[in-house]
Amino acid sequence: MDLLKQLTGKNPAEYENAAKNLVNEINIDLFKKLVEQDDFLFDFVKNNVSKRIQNACNKNNFLNLMKFLDFYSASYDTMIAEVLHQYGGLELLPAMKEIFLTDNDAKKAYAAKFFTFVPNEYLEEILPQIRQASQSEFEPLSINSIEVLSKVNDSVSKNGAIEKLKSDDEFEQYNAVKFLVTFKAKDTLNEIINVMKKSSLAENIASEIPYLISLEELLKNNFEDCILVLCNIVNAIPEIIPPSYAVDYNLFEIFENIYYENLTPSSALLLRMAKDKFGSLADNEEYLFDCDKNTKEEVFEINKFLSGINEAKLDSLLYDELYEESDFVFFALDYANDIEELETLLDSKNQTLVLKVLTLLKEKQALSMAHKHTALESITNPEIKRIIEVL
Repeated sequence: MDLLKQLTGKNPAEYENAAKNLVNEINIDLFKKLVEQDDFLFDFVKNNVSKRIQNACNKNNFLNLMKFLDFYSASYDTMIAEVLHQYGGLELLPAMKEIFLTDNDAKKAYAAKFFTFVPNEYLEEILPQIRQASQSEFEPLSINSIEVLSKVNDSVSKNGAIEKLKSDDEFEQYNAVKFLVTFKAKDTLNEIINVMKKSSLAENIASEIPYLISLEELLKNNFEDCILVLCNIVNAIPEIIPPSYAVDYNLFEIFENIYYENLTPSSALLLRMAKDKFGSLADNEEYLFDCDKNTKEEVFEINKFLSGINEAKLDSLLYDELYEESDFVFFALDYANDIEELETLLDSKNQTLVLKVLTLLKEKQALSMAHKHTALESITNPEIKRIIEVL
């Protein structure tokens, strides 16, 4: 029988034998096949396999794992690093440093994970190289290196990332956000949210924030900012983030709590957006085709809850966000049907907002030359002006 099927299967005798074969016989082909299945195995299966391989290791065979380091997998890197440190300890550190300094990116990523088990004082001499690796285009190496820097509380790299939040390059800002989230720099949360508010990558940034602070905690401590984060997250599903994030972020309980305990103009807008989004997810099979059973059930439960909400009640509240200074105004515009409410925004200093309002007026067949004339009087951006002229 295929050893991979045995290793990932449910028969203890078979998976224990396969794990021992993998480690004792240094079965590189089996480990390579296992890594190649990463995207196709459920997390609980990979967690089981990781434990099975770890149980097959001992003080006499643990070094055999070194032969697998050319094949990187985030599913098994912690287990491999832990085994190597458990039996090799500091005696293995020089070899892991040499790998980190001279070998390929896959091996470097494993070495970086090994460093997360090493006392801080033994890492000082290679901190410059770890900082450099944290910027690697090979994401596993970057992530594992940032985890090491977080472990030693490296102020140099942290302050560098904070400085990049001020960059005019939005992609550099986004990379800085990902660094600080991986670093677990919770004290930079407000700065990250402020970047999100102004960025065209707001949805990407929002999807990172729950890995820095739980949405429940953010909702409790900074309600309005949390609602804005959630609006961007809802907008990001499924094009930027998969529907499974609904489970990861605990969205059902959050939506339920908001509706019964914290219904405000901004949260009503969030629920209105979520009602439409999850209705679309539930009605279109292609959105959930690759999702596991747990995700599908969660999406249907969220949709069932939101479908039962009084839509008119939500719509009556969200109009309060239709003003220029609102962080939610662009979201609220999608639900604005009152022409007079839209017209009041035409004298806005936000030229992108004015263009959005004019576009909506045209969609509603309510756009007049007077509207365009009013808008063009204050528009200075030549590109926006050209678009308005041909509306």
